[in-house]
Amino acid sequence: MKYIGESLKLIKEHDIDVYDLLSIITDDVKYEGLLLPRAVNLDDKHIVIKLKNGYNVGIESEKIRKIDVIKKYTKAKDESKKKIEINNKLPRISIISTGGTISSKVDYKTGAVTPILTAEEIHESLPDLSKYANIEPEFMYSISSENINHQHWTNLSERINEKIIQGDKGVIITHGTDTMAYTSAALSFSLSGTPIPIILVGSQRSTDRPSSDGFTNLMGALQFCLKSDRSGVFLAMHEDLNDDRIAIHIGTKARKNHTSSRAAFESINSLPVAYVKGEKIIQNKSNIMKSSEFSPRTEFNEKVSLIKFHPNFNPEIIDFLIEDGYKGIIIEGTGLGHVSSKCFESIKKSTSKAIVCMTSQCLWGRTRMTVYDMGRELLNLGVIPLQDMLPETALVKLMWTLGNFHDNKQCKEIMTKNVAMEYSERSLINNSE
Repeated sequence: MKYIGESLKLIKEHDIDVYDLLSIITDDVKYEGLLLPRAVNLDDKHIVIKLKNGYNVGIESEKIRKIDVIKKYTKAKDESKKKIEINNKLPRISIISTGGTISSKVDYKTGAVTPILTAEEIHESLPDLSKYANIEPEFMYSISSENINHQHWTNLSERINEKIIQGDKGVIITHGTDTMAYTSAALSFSLSGTPIPIILVGSQRSTDRPSSDGFTNLMGALQFCLKSDRSGVFLAMHEDLNDDRIAIHIGTKARKNHTSSRAAFESINSLPVAYVKGEKIIQNKSNIMKSSEFSPRTEFNEKVSLIKFHPNFNPEIIDFLIEDGYKGIIIEGTGLGHVSSKCFESIKKSTSKAIVCMTSQCLWGRTRMTVYDMGRELLNLGVIPLQDMLPETALVKLMWTLGNFHDNKQCKEIMTKNVAMEYSERSLINNSE
C-alpha cells in the first residue's frame, strides 16, 4: 500500500483497502473513485483515487470530512492464460512488442511506468483490434528503447521475415519512441523490398492513462495494414494534438522532434505516405515505394559512429575512432555540409581506413558540398555527401551496409544509392508542401 503517516492513519480509521470504491466528501467537493496505492517517495498528507473518467486525483487528508465505502475490492480471477480466439475469415496481423511506453502501464506502488509482460496482456489490453484481424501478439523484448542495439535489430528483422513467410498481412512493432526512428530505419534497410507493410508504433502516454495515444496509433497502423496497397517499413504516430488523424511516415524519413507531444514525429524532407482517419485511408500518391527484390540482409556493423561538429570541435575524436577500429563515421556538419579546416588532417587519415560521410545538422534541405571551398576540400579528402538523408538514418544505413557488404568500394556506392527512400528527389521547404 505504501501509505504512511497521516494518510495511513486515516485509512486505518475507516477500515478501507487499496482498490476499494469510495465516496469522499471534503470541505467543498465530493469525489467517487478507487483508492490507489501511493508512490513510495511522496508525502504522507494525501490519498489518491482514480475517478470514473480515468484521471487520478490526490486529496489532502486534512480536508476530508467523510469517507464511505461503496464497494469493497475483490480480486478478479487470473485470465492471463485466456486463449486467443481465431476467426478464419479475417487476415492475420502480428503485433510484436519490444517495450516502451506503448507496452506499459503505471505501477501505482511506485508511480513509475512498468512494462506489460506477456503477449496475452497486450492482446487483452486492446480487444477492439480483434474485430478487424486475427491478432497474433508476440512478446519479444521488454526494454527501454535507449537499450535497443544492432543485435536487437538483427533478431527483430529475422523474426519479421519469419512472419512474412508465414503469410501475415502485416506486422506491427510496438516500440519506445526515443529511438524508434533508428529501428524503423534499420528495418527499412534489412527488410528492403518487403511485400507487406511493417509498421512501428509508439505512444507518449501509457495505455492505462485516459490521455493515452497508444490505441489510436495502433488502430491507425492496423487500418493501414489492412486497407493500403503500400508495402515497406513505416512509422505510425499522431499527426497533431487531436485524436482524429494518424500519420504514416516513411521509415527512413521520420524523426522525433518533440520530447513529450503526442505529435512528436515528423517526416523530414518528405511527406507522410498516408494519413488514417478512423477507418479511412488518405494516401499521398507522390510517395510510392519503388518495388525491389525482397532479399533480407539482417546484419549490422556496430563499429560506426555519428559525430556532431560544433565550434571548438576536437578532431582527436576522429583519430580516436579510427584507432579504436571504427569502420565508418557519419559527420553532422553545419549548413551545406561543412566542418572546421582544423579537422581536415584527421579526416584525410580517416578516409584511408574507414568510410566517412557528411550529413547536415540543419535536417531540412540537403548537403551541397560543391558550393563553398570548404565543402569542395572535404570532397577531395574523400568525404561522401549524403544529400538530404537524416543523420540518424545515415548512421543506421552505414552500419547495415558494412554489416552485409564487405567491399569498401561497393559499400561507398550503396551509401549513395536509394535503398529504402532515404533520399528524396527534391527537398521540401517545410513539411506542409
